[in-house]
Amino acid sequence: MTTIRDVAKHAGVSVATVSRVLNGNGYVHEDTRSKVEQAIRELNYTPNEVARSLYKRKSKLIGLLLPDIMNPYFPQLARGVEDEMQENDYRLIFGNSDESKKKEMEYIQTFIQNNVVGVISSTNDPDADMYQDLNIPVVFLDRTSNDRPSVYADGREGGRIAAREIVRRGSKAITLMQGPANVRPAQERFEGAAEALAEQGASFQVLKTTSFSLSRAEGFAQEVFRQYPDTDGVIASNDILASAVLKEAHRLGKRVPEDVQIIGFDDILLSSLLYPSLSTIHQPAYEMGREAAKLLIGLIEGERMERSSVEFSVTFMERQTTRKVES
Repeated sequence: MTTIRDVAKHAGVSVATVSRVLNGNGYVHEDTRSKVEQAIRELNYTPNEVARSLYKRKSKLIGLLLPDIMNPYFPQLARGVEDEMQENDYRLIFGNSDESKKKEMEYIQTFIQNNVVGVISSTNDPDADMYQDLNIPVVFLDRTSNDRPSVYADGREGGRIAAREIVRRGSKAITLMQGPANVRPAQERFEGAAEALAEQGASFQVLKTTSFSLSRAEGFAQEVFRQYPDTDGVIASNDILASAVLKEAHRLGKRVPEDVQIIGFDDILLSSLLYPSLSTIHQPAYEMGREAAKLLIGLIEGERMERSSVEFSVTFMERQTTRKVES
C-alpha cells in the first residue's frame, strides 16, 4: 500500500509538504504542489481518512449500523444513506449487528475509535445507554426514539391498511403474524392491524414471532398452518415472512390467492419477482435512508432544523397474492 512517505520520495519533497497539500493548509509553491499532485496520481495514493480527520480535527466519517443485512429491506435503506452522504462528501463505516446487543456495542466503540462525527442506527433499542452516552449526533432510521431524531414510516397505518385490504378481499380466518416484541415498528404494525380487524368484526388469531431474520422465517411459516390449518388470510410482519408463508402454502397444495391470501410489509425488490408476486405494504426505504442522511448532515453542520423527526406515509401494493376486487 502506498504511503505518504512514498509520495514525498517520488515528488522529491518532505512529508510535511505532502501533508500541507493534502490538508489544504500552509503555503506550498504552485510548482511544488503540481509535483505532489502528479506523484499522488502516478502512485494512485489514497489518504487515510481517519488519520486526516484526526489531524484536521474535522472528520467526514459517518457510522451506519443495521440489524441484519441478509434482509433485503436494510440494504435499500443503506443505499439511500450512502447516496446522500456521497453527494455531500461524507463516507460511511458500516456495521451489521445481527440483532446482537454485544455486536452493536462493539460497533459503536469502533465508530468512536474511528472518529466518526455522527451515527445513523436501525437498532432494536434506540433508548439504550450506549446511545444516550454518545456526544455526537445520532439519527435513528426505521426506528423511533423518545429523545433523538428519527426517520420512520407510519407502521400503525400500514397495519390498518393491510387489515382492511385482506378483509375487503374476503378472508374469514385470518392469521396475524406479530413481529418481535422488542422492535417498536413491528409492534406498531401489529397493533394497527389488530385494531382494524377488531373494528371490522373479523375473526383472527395471532402467531408471535421473535425475529425478522431470513433463517427463522421458514419455521414461523410452517407454524402458521400447523397451529391454524384453516387460515385463509395471512398478514405477515415483513416480506421475508410473507415469502416463507407463500412457499409453505405451495408445499401444502394451497392455491394463492384462491385458498390463502397473503400480505407482506416493506415492499422489498424481490416482492415483485415472486410467483405469484407479493401484495404488500410499501415503505419508501431508499427515500427514508436519504432523509436520515440529510437530517444527520444538518445536525453535524449546525443547521437550524425545522423538524427533528420525519414520518413517511405507506401505501398498499396490490399484486397477485390477494384477490382482485372492484374499486
